[in-house]
Amino acid sequence: MNPITTLFRHLIAHRRHRSWAFLPVLFCLSHNGAQAEGLTPPEVLIGSTEGFLEFKVEEYLQNSGIEGRYEIQVSRLDPRLRLATCDRDLTVSLESPAQPVGRVTVKVRCEGSTPWSVFVPAQVRLFRNVIVAARPMRKGEELSSRDYNLVERDVGLLSQGYLTAPSQAEGYKLTRPVLVDQILTPTHVEMAEVVHKGDQVVISAGSSTVQVKMPGEALSAGAIGDQIRVRNLNSKRVVKARVTGPGQVEVAM
Repeated sequence: MNPITTLFRHLIAHRRHRSWAFLPVLFCLSHNGAQAEGLTPPEVLIGSTEGFLEFKVEEYLQNSGIEGRYEIQVSRLDPRLRLATCDRDLTVSLESPAQPVGRVTVKVRCEGSTPWSVFVPAQVRLFRNVIVAARPMRKGEELSSRDYNLVERDVGLLSQGYLTAPSQAEGYKLTRPVLVDQILTPTHVEMAEVVHKGDQVVISAGSSTVQVKMPGEALSAGAIGDQIRVRNLNSKRVVKARVTGPGQVEVAM
């Protein structure tokens, strides 16, 4: 069975009290006022939009492996809107943006004998735990577990990005000052240096069968993965080496 179909049926089973995007047109006829005038009730457009967005958000969370809760609010429609009752199932699609988070626009259209289309704005709030500063900090400070908290926020509002896991903060240093309760973004942090200028380091070189280690001195600082200049204390040669850990560097053979 198609997994999307299965997911959609699961959503329908849990939200039968709402109007859904793919309900038959007989649902429209249950609204007496609209039935008399042959018009599509606003409740059908709102319910179709909300149901479609629930499906899209659930699909997005499942495909992205994201954990979070969400709220959907469909904007009020213009009361002057008068659309003919559709003699086919309504078609609903996400007009913008690419992901169903934040301010979204949904296109609802009828492809029946009296075709029409309408754009319905909505707000999808996706709440996730993000990392915020537990205290004011200066540029260059290294983050530890006491320096941040995980707090639920609407990530649809965080256009600059955000951090969601301790592994994205601990062992990193700040690239700029932050205030208490400020949300940390990827641009706020960079890998902290584990080797500093003047440190005594172990230089490793070799292949899968032969490994050679020798003492060295770091001539520049670096984080894990950085290339730095190192002086071999035995030969006095200066070489470029990759930082592999605190006090550890590696040169290519």
